[in-house]
Amino acid sequence: MTDAILAVVAGTTATAAIDGISAAGADPELRRHTPSADLEIVADGRPAPSSVVPVSPSGCPTPAVVTRAVREVVGFDFVGVDAGLAVPTAPTEAPVLDAGAAPGGDVRNAEPVPDAAAVFEAARGLVPEVVGGQTDAGDGDNDTTDPELLVAETIPGGTTTALGVLTALGERPAVSSSLAANPLETKRAVVEEGLAESGIAAGDAAGDPLDALRLMGDPVLAAAAGLAVGAVERGVPVTLAGGTQLAAVAALARHAGVERRLPLATTSFVADDPSADVAALADDLDLRLAATDPAFGEGDHPATAAYARGEAKEGVGMGGALALSERAGVPASDVRDRVVALTDRLLAEKGAQP
Repeated sequence: MTDAILAVVAGTTATAAIDGISAAGADPELRRHTPSADLEIVADGRPAPSSVVPVSPSGCPTPAVVTRAVREVVGFDFVGVDAGLAVPTAPTEAPVLDAGAAPGGDVRNAEPVPDAAAVFEAARGLVPEVVGGQTDAGDGDNDTTDPELLVAETIPGGTTTALGVLTALGERPAVSSSLAANPLETKRAVVEEGLAESGIAAGDAAGDPLDALRLMGDPVLAAAAGLAVGAVERGVPVTLAGGTQLAAVAALARHAGVERRLPLATTSFVADDPSADVAALADDLDLRLAATDPAFGEGDHPATAAYARGEAKEGVGMGGALALSERAGVPASDVRDRVVALTDRLLAEKGAQP
């Protein structure tokens, strides 16, 4: 078992109901259930009986399936963080901590996250509980003996709010998508509407990450940034386990004064997405970018084929989990086989097919 803890911050927003911006669930109503089911799958290997297996409109399973598959093969500790869940999780084998967040509003409105500062501070204070006890203060470069903390997210529509935060901070406005074809023009139009309603222009929140979150963000970004900042303050080795949403977390941390160079562990699907430009974003933010290729294109299962064609490129810590698997020397075929077996079992239990 690897000495790592994956913390997946989960929540929802009204932004996810905007047509055409998310594939994290078959329809807007089911998207409200996706983050809770994701935590249940990573924790227990299956969603609660009252939950669904989150799939895209085309049938691509949630990245939680990949993260759970790696957890079964490699072994790592897991903690969920409730940052605005619309549907509570069922009791799980792993803890689900509370960041005290309400579901986020629509980013097109003036103040979609009015409690951003409180959520950030609550998550910042959760770090000792997440890593299992108080750690030594410090600002070293991942040189402590504490377990590595991987910070991840699950929130439908989260790349749109990440785009809003990056824009408000004056950073490169580049994000990926859960859809094979990134609807960037739609996202940009949504963000422009939100900026106008909030009375700010691009870059106006530079140096004020809490304002960027309050006016253009979501509660998951607030909590994930709080965890990252809190971990750095306590000298905990921290990796941002995700794509452009976690790059937005890094941007928030930078604007909050964090100088440590942070790793960003994502998938090849995000790294190969020219519309996302995650390599340039990582360079801007002085991140150590690592992208793992799970070789899903070498299989012929509908689920792995869907990932390989660019659906559900990242999320629920998939990139971080795959990085742990690669670090442990696990063959990509072993992870792929476990993903296939887990997908088939989950969909059979729920009476669905990919």
